[in-house]
Amino acid sequence: MHRFFSQLVSTIPWRQSSGLLVFAILLFASGGKAMSLDQQQPLIPLPAPVVDGSVSLEQTLLQRRSLRDFDDEPLTLSQVAQLLWAAQGVTHTRGFRTAPSAGALYPLDTYLIAGKVTDLEPGVYLYVPQSHALIEKASGDIRPQLSRAALGQLPVRDAPATILFTAVYDRITGRYGPRGEQYAHIEAGHTAQNITLQAVALGLGSVVIGAFQDDLVRQVIELESGSTPLYLIPVGR
Repeated sequence: MHRFFSQLVSTIPWRQSSGLLVFAILLFASGGKAMSLDQQQPLIPLPAPVVDGSVSLEQTLLQRRSLRDFDDEPLTLSQVAQLLWAAQGVTHTRGFRTAPSAGALYPLDTYLIAGKVTDLEPGVYLYVPQSHALIEKASGDIRPQLSRAALGQLPVRDAPATILFTAVYDRITGRYGPRGEQYAHIEAGHTAQNITLQAVALGLGSVVIGAFQDDLVRQVIELESGSTPLYLIPVGR
């Protein structure tokens, strides 16, 4: 069991059933369906998230502003791990996450586009909330191509990392019909706010971007069929 879940399990009195607990986390976090990860792609473990930070929620709300000019300074792997956990990290033994999701179906996928992150090669990574880990989807620094897909917006090119949310609508429309798409968009808003506030708590800046060409983003990220890009969030100093 990954060390993050070891810590999580240790907080509950019935941890003797840890094997069943892990299964439950995987099951519920995938909307009641067993998740199938690509066995050819090894998991890249992330540092455990910090859950007792020194910056108050009120201060993050007060200080949050959109930052569009980024220094040429890398993010640490711990900072990236904290941002991803804030976005979609698992916070409950039943697989519930940091952001609410209609029916706990979690139609969003979270990608990290890493340009300059210490101890992580440039590339595209999928965040796996159940393991608090990454799966590498593509190698190389694609920030310039992604910036062009985002209508040439410089924060996407210059920030050391960008977080991308995509929606797999089939995960939620099966239960809620066409309304499920709206629920996915609402969830993206919850998740984006988590990231922007966590960035402030880490002494970082961010900007949320919705202006981009969907088809070009799909090509650059090499998204799978059925995955729709919703939101880009460059993060840095």
